[in-house]
Amino acid sequence: MTKAQAATADVFLTALKALPRAERDAVLVRIARDKAFARDILDLALIAKRRGEPARPFREYLSQRTGR
Repeated sequence: MTKAQAATADVFLTALKALPRAERDAVLVRIARDKAFARDILDLALIAKRRGEPARPFREYLSQRTGR
């Protein structure tokens, strides 16, 4: 993430946190109901959760997945 991207994210997060709870919830519900945003959020959460796991070669993953 670039410094500009981080700064923009901080501005949006600060604004979201500053909203009254009902308005903040309304924004979050709309994001969650948007299929593309919801998929992105789930992907990002999974990446963050698994960030500390060791990496493995893609071909190894494929061989385990396909059983070859």
